[in-house]
Parts: sequence; C-alpha cells; structure tokens
Amino acid sequence: MKIGFVQRSLLLVAACFLVAACSRSSGPKPAELKDFKPKATAKVAWKSSAGDSGRYVFSPGVWDGDFFVAGFDGKIARIDAAKGRTRWDIKTKAKLSGGVEAFDGTIVVGTTKGAVLAFDSKGKAKWHAQVSSEVLSAPAISEGIVVVRSGDGHIHGLDAADGSRKWEYIATLPALLIRTEAGVAIEKGVVYAGLPGGKMIALSLANGTLMWEASVSQPRGETELERVTDVVSVPIVEDGQACAVAFQGRIACFETQRGTLSWARNASGTGGLGVDERYFYYVDEASHLNAIDRESGASIWKQELLSHRRLGSPAVVGKYVVVGDYEGYLHFFDRDDGSIAARMSTDGGPITTAPLPVGPDNLLVQTREGSVYAINIR
Repeated sequence: MKIGFVQRSLLLVAACFLVAACSRSSGPKPAELKDFKPKATAKVAWKSSAGDSGRYVFSPGVWDGDFFVAGFDGKIARIDAAKGRTRWDIKTKAKLSGGVEAFDGTIVVGTTKGAVLAFDSKGKAKWHAQVSSEVLSAPAISEGIVVVRSGDGHIHGLDAADGSRKWEYIATLPALLIRTEAGVAIEKGVVYAGLPGGKMIALSLANGTLMWEASVSQPRGETELERVTDVVSVPIVEDGQACAVAFQGRIACFETQRGTLSWARNASGTGGLGVDERYFYYVDEASHLNAIDRESGASIWKQELLSHRRLGSPAVVGKYVVVGDYEGYLHFFDRDDGSIAARMSTDGGPITTAPLPVGPDNLLVQTREGSVYAINIR
C-alpha cells in the first residue's frame, strides 16, 4: 500500500497530536519539576555517543556482553558494557531510522529508504535487503529469521543468513494513523504485533501465516482524529498471554494460543508498556504514569507529578519504574506506591525510548541527542 500526500499529512497530524509537541509553545504547559527528598541515588557509570537520532527513535541492542548503538547519520558502534569504551564504530552511507537488534553475532538496522542492513560482530557488512518503506523500529531476530516492520504496515520475514525474503504480511491501514516506533515481539515461533486501528495479530515466524487477529480497541468518535486508536506498544508476551495498549482505547490481554480475550480496561497509552511480576506500567496522554494489575487490569496507582512533560516509555529496574521526559530527565518511582525516589539529568535531549535494564540495579538510556548513558540506581 503506497502512502500518498494526504495520508502522509495525516500521519504528521496524528504524530503531533499524540506527543503534544509540534511546538513547545502549543498545548498544555509541562509541569515544573519540584524538589523532593530522594529515596535512592542514580549515578552515571559511563557515557558514550551514538549520534543524533533526528526525528527517529533508536534503542541499544545487547549481545555477548556489549551494547550496539546507532544514530540517524549512519553511525553504528559496539560499546564495551563494563567501561563504555568503543570497541569499533562504522559509518554507513545510509540515513538510519530503526535499530538496533543484535543477536547471535548479527547486527541489524533499518534505513529511511526501506533498506535493512546486517553486519557481523566486528562491524563488517554481511548483507542488505530492501523492504517496502522506511523502517521505524528495531528489527527482531529469532530462529534464523529477521522480522522487520515497515512504516506502511508491512511485516517482513528475512533470512538471517543472507537477507533473502521468506515471507511478507500486509496489513490494511486506516486513513489516519500514528507514527510509532513500536516493533514486534517473538515468542516460541510466533510473531506478535499491534497495528493501526486497534488490532493485534499473531503470525507464524516460519512462514508469516496469520494465526489470529484480535481487537485491543475499537475506533469510536465522530471525527477521524477521535477515531484514531492505534496500538502503540510492542506486545508483552508472558505466562501464556499477549498484552498491549492502544492510543485512545484500551489495554487488553489475549490468550496466546487462540487470541481469546482475557481482560481489557479503558486506557490511552502513548508508548510501550513496562512490566514486572505484578504490574503493567504505561504513560497516558497527560503524561501520567499508571500502574495496573497484570491479572485483572485493576488500577493500582497513578502518578501525576510529570503532567504534560512528554514522557517516553517506562521500564522497570530494581525496585523502581523509570521514565524519561522531553528535557532529558530520568525519573525513578517506587513500584509499590508510585512515589518519586530519584531524578537525574542527561544531555537535555528528549528520552522517548524505554530505558534498557541491564542487571538488577543498572540501565542504559539513549537520548535523541545521541548520548548513551550507563546508570546505576541504588
């Protein structure tokens, strides 16, 4: 499906509406940061650079004890996880837009023109493949197949050895949709993905066959904008359930075998889900951080301290749930009651992707300005 001028314009409108950030002078005023008594301390272990992200969102890949990072200008680097030393970096000729995935010695990124580039663990090019449009999210690798989601709603299965096409799934897109960096989840030979229009699908990893389709949320409202209800999170697949959140819709969990609805509750997420053994965590349209019960969807707590600060996706590290904001601050909240425990600043660039937990008390975060921080929280 080709995206013409009208639909591209609607994509931009939806994106601006979602993050309330077309300009810093429009929309509700972000909450000012207030003093508090810290209950924990966050410290930078080391800092490195991945290159500016442009208007795209990048997250680090992890393999063999190292981190792999990328930026819009084409830079890809392998960073020693212990000390932050750059083991190697390369400069591709392409403008990158999605990544990084690192698995079994293969490093994969996507470009603005729909190319998928694969490298070995030493940074040497292995192969490149072409998909149907720009790649907005990190690819995923499992069982010798690279799964790539492109911005036009297609999901591609490529051979991890040479990049040849194994299968392609083509989703039907509504007229108005949200530009999102949500990728796919792979579990036990099944690819799970959330789609525009509130759908979640399960595909066979081996051949791309549709196994089931379910509705996370149904469009409602009178205008096209009111009816936008795209799934904006990578599905969380655990304990026999696949769960996701939709913008202007619901959070819903489905049984993984047949897609039968387990539970759903009204919600409006703007990014990925954080998860621990008890709760899901999500950020709503007002930048309120919410915790809900994994078994029932019941509300546990809501933290409104960061209203309209354009929060990124949350993650769980140690005793805390952590989320970044549009000014490059990281905020740590107690998982039990949502009280603020710690705060730290980075380079001032927005933090939109979820921080990456890398141990019981450590995390990695990449800002839109391209800085990469290894942080310890105690």
